[in-house]
Amino acid sequence: MLSDQDPVVLLQHGGLDSLTGKTGLAMLRHRRGPIVAVIDPDHAGQRLETVTGISRSVPVVRDLGEALPFRPSVAVVGLAPSGGVLPAALRSDVLSALKAGLSVASGLHTHLADDPELSAAVQPGCWIWDLRCEPKGLRVGQARAAALPCKRVLAVGTDMAVGKMSACLAVQEAAQRLAVPVAFVGTGQAGILISGQGVPLDAVRVDYAAGAVEAAVLSAASAVADDALLLVEGQGSLCHPGSTATLPLLRGTQPTALLMVHRADQSCIHRLPDIALPPLEDLIQLCEGLASIGRPHGAGPPPRVRAVALNTAGLSAEECARSCAKLSERLSLPCVDPIRHGAEALLEALMAP
Repeated sequence: MLSDQDPVVLLQHGGLDSLTGKTGLAMLRHRRGPIVAVIDPDHAGQRLETVTGISRSVPVVRDLGEALPFRPSVAVVGLAPSGGVLPAALRSDVLSALKAGLSVASGLHTHLADDPELSAAVQPGCWIWDLRCEPKGLRVGQARAAALPCKRVLAVGTDMAVGKMSACLAVQEAAQRLAVPVAFVGTGQAGILISGQGVPLDAVRVDYAAGAVEAAVLSAASAVADDALLLVEGQGSLCHPGSTATLPLLRGTQPTALLMVHRADQSCIHRLPDIALPPLEDLIQLCEGLASIGRPHGAGPPPRVRAVALNTAGLSAEECARSCAKLSERLSLPCVDPIRHGAEALLEALMAP
C-alpha cells in the first residue's frame, strides 16, 4: 500500500517527545522514502533534531493546512497510544487529509475504514490502509520455516520498546552496504509501514499467531536467495507480564540465531518498576532453551544468541563505550549500539557459521 516513493506527512500530535509517538519516530529514523512534514502542534516551528535527536531535515508544522504545500500524498498516523484508539484531535486531521485527496495509513486498533464518515471521504484513486488487521487464510503453525535454507534471525528483548526493530533495520542496512542478501519481516505497525511487508502480530488470534509469523517468514524467504539473511522484528519480552509475543515469534520463525536487545543499565520493566529484569545471562539461557524446542528433527543446531544490540540512548559516548565493552566481556558476545556505531559487528556475528 505504501511505497518508498510516496511523499508522507506524519500525524504526531504531541508524540514527538514521547513513546506514544514511537511509530512516527521510527519512520523518521529509518524510512528511506520522503517524509515531507510532521504535524505536531506542540512542537510546530521547532527543529526536528532538537526535539527528537533524529538528524533529518523535516519541517514540523501546526496542522494539515501548513503541511499541504509540501505536497504529501499519504498521511501516516504516527502515534501508538495505549489501547490503540484514535484520539479525537487526530481523527479531525485524518478526515481533513482524506478530503484533501491524501491516502491514509494507520496501525491503530481503531480501524479507520470502518468509520462511515472517514470511508466516505476517500477520494478516487486514494485509500485507507488499516494495517493492524488479521490476515486471511491463517493456519496453525507447523514449523515449516525450519526447512528454509536462509539464515533466520529473531530479535528478542529484555523489555518492550528497547529497540528490537531499530536493531534489525540497522543490521539490514549494514548487510545492504556489504552486498549481503537480506530481507526484513515487520511484525508491528512501524516495521510494516517502513518495510511494506510483514504481519501485525498483535492483531492475530493467539491460536494462529505462530502460523501468521510462519506465513510471513515463508513469504519473505520466497523472494530472496538461499544464502540470504532474514531478519524478523521482535515484539514484547518474556520479562513483561503483559506480553505474549515472543513464543509465537520463536515458533513461527524457527530461527537459526537470536539477537538480544537491551537498554543499557535497565534493571526493571520500564513502566512496571516492581518487576525486576533477570540477569542477561539467565534471559539468554531461557531464550535459547525455548528456541531449541518445537523444532523438527534434522533442523540443525539449536539457535543461540550470537550478539547483543545495546540501546545506549542517554549515555555519553564514553559511557556508551564502557557499557558495550563491559557487557561484551561479561557475556563473551559482540555488543554494540547499532544506531551509534553501525551494525557491522552484529552482522558478522549473525552470519557466522
